[in-house]
Amino acid sequence: MAEPSTLTITATKGLERILAGEPSMDRLNMALRHLAKWRSQVIAQTLSGRDGPVITHGPFKGMNYDVSASEGAYVARRLGCYEASLVPVIETIIARNYPLIVDVGCAEGYYAVGLALRMPDARVLARDMDDGAQTLCAKLAAKNGVTDRVQVGGLFDHADFAVTAAQPTVVICDIEGAEDGLLDPAKALGLLDADILVEVHEGMVPGLTARLAARFAGTHRVTQIGRTVDPTALPGWMENQSDLDRLLALWEWRAAPTPWLWIDRYPQG
Repeated sequence: MAEPSTLTITATKGLERILAGEPSMDRLNMALRHLAKWRSQVIAQTLSGRDGPVITHGPFKGMNYDVSASEGAYVARRLGCYEASLVPVIETIIARNYPLIVDVGCAEGYYAVGLALRMPDARVLARDMDDGAQTLCAKLAAKNGVTDRVQVGGLFDHADFAVTAAQPTVVICDIEGAEDGLLDPAKALGLLDADILVEVHEGMVPGLTARLAARFAGTHRVTQIGRTVDPTALPGWMENQSDLDRLLALWEWRAAPTPWLWIDRYPQG
């Protein structure tokens, strides 16, 4: 019998800690999520071993995604079906050929590097407060040959949005609820000159979706985008896998609703 892997040992110990004590629905829900994450990581290892690191589907097809996800699911990103409902907006962004992309909460650079590859004339400001995420984003940019156009850094605050006045800009924002404070055009006037795609962490900050939409209602078209999955991204060999594994390959690890808002400026002039 083969020795258990480090992942299996770690997952088992974590499960034992979760289930210690009196039985409850909360404990079982935590255990289910824990096991789903474990199985998702097993699928990620299998996918990498069989098919390698290159994204095979979606708007960033061809990107060398040879890094770990700084947070959340790796498999959906690697397959190219991550946040599938955003694909029409991503293609709109690419078609508009913005000279500047500001990616706040860039994580390991899925969007920052993916858009740099699809938009060879664009400059990307990739920002994340986490040092590990910055390191991964820089690594991903290097692996895809876009280091010269993807500038990786940390804090991005209200004053920094002034850069949007100099050229057409799209802002992509995913900062775990902190979008409530950052995306305020009364404090960051530069936001009035930008188009904005923001993930709203409604589960963390109830009412935030409506509040953000109201802030931009007078200057932008605001479209709410829900969740969907794209099973066409699954590789052929997964036909032989269980239904549960196929579902987990598409799972993005979300624990609460996270609608997106596409905040698109009204035509000027």
